Amino acid sequence: MIPQFFRRLCDDAAVFPPGNAPLDVAVQQHLEYRASTFADLVGLLVVPIDRVTELELGTRMQVSLTAPHGPGTVEAGLRAADRTAGVTVVAIEVEVPDGTDIDALRAITQDIDIYVEIPRDSRRDHVFDAVDERGYRALFRTGGVTADMHPSEHELASEIYEAAKREIHFKAIAGLHHAARNTDLHNGFEQHGFLNVILAAEAAHSGARVGELEKILAIRDEEVLAGIVAGVEGERAFASFGTSSIREPLDDLVRLGLVPPQ
Repeated sequence: MIPQFFRRLCDDAAVFPPGNAPLDVAVQQHLEYRASTFADLVGLLVVPIDRVTELELGTRMQVSLTAPHGPGTVEAGLRAADRTAGVTVVAIEVEVPDGTDIDALRAITQDIDIYVEIPRDSRRDHVFDAVDERGYRALFRTGGVTADMHPSEHELASEIYEAAKREIHFKAIAGLHHAARNTDLHNGFEQHGFLNVILAAEAAHSGARVGELEKILAIRDEEVLAGIVAGVEGERAFASFGTSSIREPLDDLVRLGLVPPQ
């Protein structure tokens, strides 16, 4: 059984790098996860918005759609999802490429969670303001296929602090492969740990400043992190993170004694 604190922590992004699973394989695997002993750990299946019509489900499934080409692509993608048998869209994850306009999201009439990726450039504060004003949620990119896609402790701490200050719910995508901050042995990338992010979100929610959050994000001792997490009570301040391998965070949580063996 998955403890309440970790329920729906991991969104299933199997079709994205580095997993790159074929869509039909990802769907079947997701259904198996949802029927497993660790089903409560698993959140939504994440699907590119331009591939939603390729879904062949045979059952009802809740999904989150990604819109990497901007807010202007969302309305048409949601209409396509409405025509796709079995699909229930409950969230949308929207990038805001330079030159695109967040105002296009006003056209969304469905009752879904709207996550807007906060740009890592001079537009950050403007987009944060819009997300705050309109009641959207924030999306932080915590990694990717190149080293520069992994934000520093300071950058991520600043984003988490800003979200807490504005009382904006957030999730993360990419790069959170393991419990603690680490250096990837294959490519040398500095990667954030998902327990670090969870604890930083908790601390920010309790009023911690950016410098304190940086220190939490820099902790590399997974046993230390696990000990602190085990003592956290109440609801999780951090929504979820997307992972191309549900098994990776599950294995870490089991090994650290935070969830029972599955």
